[in-house]
Amino acid sequence: MIIKIRKWQITDAKALAAAISNKKVQDNLRDGLPYPYTEEDGREYISQMLSADGNDTFAFAITADDKVIGSIGAFRQSNIHSRTAELGYYMAEEYWGRGIMTEAVKQLCSYVFSHSDIIRIFAEPFAYNTGSCRVLEKAGFRFEGTLRSNAVKNGRVIDMKMYSLLKDDLCKI
Repeated sequence: MIIKIRKWQITDAKALAAAISNKKVQDNLRDGLPYPYTEEDGREYISQMLSADGNDTFAFAITADDKVIGSIGAFRQSNIHSRTAELGYYMAEEYWGRGIMTEAVKQLCSYVFSHSDIIRIFAEPFAYNTGSCRVLEKAGFRFEGTLRSNAVKNGRVIDMKMYSLLKDDLCKI
């Protein structure tokens, strides 16, 4: 299977909606996404990503053998954190556990570090999302600590974990 990240296309909206309109996927994401997630929601998101400042928003479709199966992005922070980006991603459930997301994370980080002045990329998965934590570890991210009682998801107070990858770290991998 050939895994690639690529710029979004409006025609990806249907595949995007299929990947994210799944309760198990959304249970691992921040709130605010519509459920069910429609093709129109996908077109709106893709339009926003395509019109975003390319120096601040690095948003891509994840493809497996040229089929869109998920989304990945890094988003520049502001003020004193302006050379830091937050990583976010998700993928259709039927592709979980195959190493695909690890490859997509590596590709995204390589792209961001080589096409911007970003020096640190971080991610904050829910502590219970062991699959996401493992993706980050396999992609070379370092565990920095647990953010205790850091979020409320589905009515439960939960911990999150902090992982980061530095541009200098990528050169060592």
